[in-house]
Amino acid sequence: MNDLLTVLPPIVLSLGGVILLLVDLAIPRERKALTAVLAAVVAAGAGISAVALWGARGTGFSGMVSIDGVALFLDGLFAVIGLLTIAISVRYNTTRGIMRGEFYALILFALSGMSLMGHAANLLTVFMAIELLSIPLYVLCGIARPRQDSEESAMKYFLLGAFASGFLVFGIALTYGATGQLSLAGIARAAAGGAADAQLLLAGAALMLVGLGFKVAAAPFHMWTPDVYEGAPTSVTAFMATATKAAGFAAIVRVFTLGLGPIAESWQPVFAVLSALTMLVGNLAALTQTNLKRMLAYSSIAHAGYLLMGLAAGGEEGVRAVLFYLAAYGVTTLAAFAAMTAARDSVEDQTIESYAGFARRKSGWAIVMAVAMLSMIGIPPTAGFAGKYFLFQSAISVGLIPLAIIGVLTSVIGAYFYLRVIVVMFFRDSPAEAEAKPMRASVHTLAGGLAIVATVVLGIVPTPILGLLAQGVRSLVR
Repeated sequence: MNDLLTVLPPIVLSLGGVILLLVDLAIPRERKALTAVLAAVVAAGAGISAVALWGARGTGFSGMVSIDGVALFLDGLFAVIGLLTIAISVRYNTTRGIMRGEFYALILFALSGMSLMGHAANLLTVFMAIELLSIPLYVLCGIARPRQDSEESAMKYFLLGAFASGFLVFGIALTYGATGQLSLAGIARAAAGGAADAQLLLAGAALMLVGLGFKVAAAPFHMWTPDVYEGAPTSVTAFMATATKAAGFAAIVRVFTLGLGPIAESWQPVFAVLSALTMLVGNLAALTQTNLKRMLAYSSIAHAGYLLMGLAAGGEEGVRAVLFYLAAYGVTTLAAFAAMTAARDSVEDQTIESYAGFARRKSGWAIVMAVAMLSMIGIPPTAGFAGKYFLFQSAISVGLIPLAIIGVLTSVIGAYFYLRVIVVMFFRDSPAEAEAKPMRASVHTLAGGLAIVATVVLGIVPTPILGLLAQGVRSLVR
């Protein structure tokens, strides 16, 4: 296959970002919404290219990248997340005075790194993809300058992200020393054939897990998440909570399933422990939060724990459950953040109590938020229920019953703080009377509506997505 075709979606996104930066120079400040439209066109183009390439298989650039069903599924998921993020960010960025053209170019650059992650067939590609997605995110976190919390968020994310990247590089170096290979297929052959230094390989895997664990906010590598999520602009937080987590798990799936699959019996128990710890830390910490963004940050940590359960289970069933849950969590979380950006027209107050009377003021958006919260709990017929069902099923099928029980119990704990948001919105009166405002027809409303519809549809009919994933996962998990 032509080398360029193997990475066509990332190329579309990166070239689109460069062109957008140049075009933005000619767009006046008062018409920066046009930049958002052009960014959406580029993201849609990347998604269309993934659909056009569906069924393609092969490698490119001397085995540095590959194209398969999993990579193309992730390309489509990133395109959808990018489109929804762009749509919900326009109004928010305008009201907060951060409607800058570079915002959308940086979104595209970050998406290109995420897309490349899904195509990685070499540890060097993994590292390049992580840096390509991370650097734009560092800037995006601080784009609301001179707001102090935004600048602080960017600095924390940058320092801790660079620290985590160091662990990843050391892990890659040790893995190369153990196997003499950087390609994931080569590492797998060396591990399976007994040609690898077992102890050195395990040390490399552990360090790579630390670096990638930071990206997915798995405990105990999660400390950055609440502060960064709270300080970053809400539009950026929405993007980080969905796309960055999906990219991180894409890297973990490819490195540990494709590259380190032959030694799965060594790392799967570690994933099981991390899963239990992450679910407990995320849900218990979220109980005490009064700020909605910090609550969703700890919720994001908890959901990383559920995803790690699928990796601990392993096999086709576990990986397929992880990929499905990434899609379900992505649309659900974006629906919640769409409602959040609609909740505040002029002030950045995201305390849970400030949502008192929200159902009276904006009933449509309150319903969107409520459905999103129910999906995060795992109430049928939402995507969250289907996703958790498949994850728990994969764990039970391989004998990880205690881990599945912890997952169920932490979901019950999570129900408390999710339902608290619903109770405040619908059953608490706002301190001051506010005029009821119906949902206005806008791109923002369309994005929120599509996200919540997808949340329900994935819960009712998950089979088509699982069917799409089946063949790709089968080729990945040998």
